[in-house]
Amino acid sequence: METITPKLLSWASILDQGTREQAVTTASMPFIHPHVALMPDAHLGLGATVGSVIPTLGAIIPAAVGVDIGCGMIAVRTQLVADELPRDRRPLREAIERAVPLSAGAANRTVSREHTQRRLDELTREAQEAGFDPGRYAKRWELQLGTLGSGNHFIEVTVDEAQRVWLFLHSGSRGVGNKIAQHHIAVARRGCEARGVDLPHRDLAYLSEGTDEFDAYITQMRWAQHYALLNREEMMDRVVRQFAEWVAGAPGSTVTGVADVQRTEEINCHHNYTEPEHHYGRDVWLSRKGAINAEHGRMGLIPGSMGTASYVVRGLGDAASLRSAPHGAGREYSRTRARKTFTREQLREAMVGIEYRDTDAFIDEIPAAYKDIDRVMADAADLVEVVHTLRQIVNVKGD
Repeated sequence: METITPKLLSWASILDQGTREQAVTTASMPFIHPHVALMPDAHLGLGATVGSVIPTLGAIIPAAVGVDIGCGMIAVRTQLVADELPRDRRPLREAIERAVPLSAGAANRTVSREHTQRRLDELTREAQEAGFDPGRYAKRWELQLGTLGSGNHFIEVTVDEAQRVWLFLHSGSRGVGNKIAQHHIAVARRGCEARGVDLPHRDLAYLSEGTDEFDAYITQMRWAQHYALLNREEMMDRVVRQFAEWVAGAPGSTVTGVADVQRTEEINCHHNYTEPEHHYGRDVWLSRKGAINAEHGRMGLIPGSMGTASYVVRGLGDAASLRSAPHGAGREYSRTRARKTFTREQLREAMVGIEYRDTDAFIDEIPAAYKDIDRVMADAADLVEVVHTLRQIVNVKGD
């Protein structure tokens, strides 16, 4: 751990100058208590660094929570081992791609599954109780429940150190969460301008506790966090079904349908969110932007990039890190720079042995565009302990 300033501690051994400067600027805000904790996967973000933990007194910076409110991961361990799976994995990848709409803006054509409607009813009821209409932000929010998105979001079939099979995916609150975030970022900017607040960066505009604007953001942000959680659950239900049907085709399989796939472990965690927590003697709003809760004993998920390992971890409750840990590998190359630097052939080499959709669209997701996940995990040794190491055998992504 490095003390960059009295208000900024860093666990990142790989930290470019731009990211460092952005984190120093965020840590200079007057309501930070006690300090910003910079995670090993830190890289440039909107306003605040991705991979930072930001504790605030009496205020929240909406851009420091992020525009994909509630983004996170879910993993399910099945009772199956690798030897029980069919050899041809392409049919499973294609089945998942049919069951889960992929890519930016993708949506279901209709709501046809009972479990989808049940979750939508829950979200509709919660929005009504909160006094707002999600349709004001995204008219298709209901049809986007159970959709993946693009970028670094993924669905994977993985195998752990004991050859046990895990289903693993990463996504958030889709269009409705993004629009809610953008709305409140704009509200915060207008409010700071109206009050004559001198901000070091416009994306550090904040909402003050005790105002209607603050209360509206908290209410809608919490709804979006729950939407993201249920979105991951919804996709996992669909992935389990496609997985069960694929495994049922293997000679001698004990799986005949979805009811035969046991969920022996399940973890669902956010890494873009805010919660009230107590740190260093004060009650704060703790914004984790690209970080997971790593309180003592808490289970979490830290994925690598496509083609590399991911980790199931247990928190160690480190106080200085504000009981937090990294959320992934963290980019070293911007998407534009990655596309100019790497080739499709290099991506193919990185993905040897993994079933994936071979397309130029994923060049900017090549593992070499990210920090070395093993370096990130070494930096996080005081924050979490590794419980399982997961290796991909199937990868599904959106363009």
